[in-house]
Amino acid sequence: MPKQKLRAIIAGLALLNLLTIIIFVIKPLIFSKSVIGEETAAKVGSKDISREAWINELEKRYGEDVLEEMVDKEVVKQAAEKYKVKISDKEIDRELKMMKTMYGAAGQTLNKSTDQLRQEVQSSLLLEKLLTKDVSVSGAVMEKYYEENKDVYRIPTTYHISHITTSTKKQAERIRHELEKGVSFEVLAMEKSLDEFTANQGGDMGYISQANEQVPKEYIEAAEKLQANKWSEAIKTEDGWAVLYLHEKIKGKQYKYEEVKDKIHRQIALEQIQAPVSGKIFWDEFDVEWFYGSKEQK
Repeated sequence: MPKQKLRAIIAGLALLNLLTIIIFVIKPLIFSKSVIGEETAAKVGSKDISREAWINELEKRYGEDVLEEMVDKEVVKQAAEKYKVKISDKEIDRELKMMKTMYGAAGQTLNKSTDQLRQEVQSSLLLEKLLTKDVSVSGAVMEKYYEENKDVYRIPTTYHISHITTSTKKQAERIRHELEKGVSFEVLAMEKSLDEFTANQGGDMGYISQANEQVPKEYIEAAEKLQANKWSEAIKTEDGWAVLYLHEKIKGKQYKYEEVKDKIHRQIALEQIQAPVSGKIFWDEFDVEWFYGSKEQK
């Protein structure tokens, strides 16, 4: 998957996450607007910043972008229904695996909303299929492309792990004891891990493989032996001790031409038509109308 496409998916997720926050905040307005208007979101000295002012600022800054994202998703959905374009679960699964294994730590961000991510990937693939459905690419050209880019369609065995780091084995063993008592790994990582960066993420290190030189080799060795949703024994590293948690293991694979020929067709076709991968191309066809502020159809 091109990096530009990954950035677009992450941006889409960020916008939709923001929308969720806005809806969560605004929801009480439906039931009691007068009460919410009087609520205080923050205070600076004697000056109150009301919750309503906060909501209005969120809408002003991000409202149009979030709305446009929602419009594009709905347009793609309707276009797919009209032209009978579908994406299988198998295609979504493959795309997700390629994203996770290719972009490693990016999975740390993407993994937080798996269902939402699947919807984003599905919408993205539907859009690509819609844009390229009438573009012809010969089998010979696609096979040549595959042979020249085989590495793109090979994924390494990859592990999604979290860790809690400590300075002594005794501390690591104490962590394991608390895990056995049912304490959340994420909570323990936030409270006790010495790695401040991942501690803020509940210990999440994202997706790592043997090719990742930024993690101790002991982590890979431990992850290979773990089952999903299990934690490790105390692990000795150069910097101290650690306890790992394995969320998911993705087995390495070289995808065959027949498995990815549709993806190759889309990639070549998009290069040929040189059109932006955007739902805006369908706005006129599906009568998009804007009622938000002064926004006009682009």
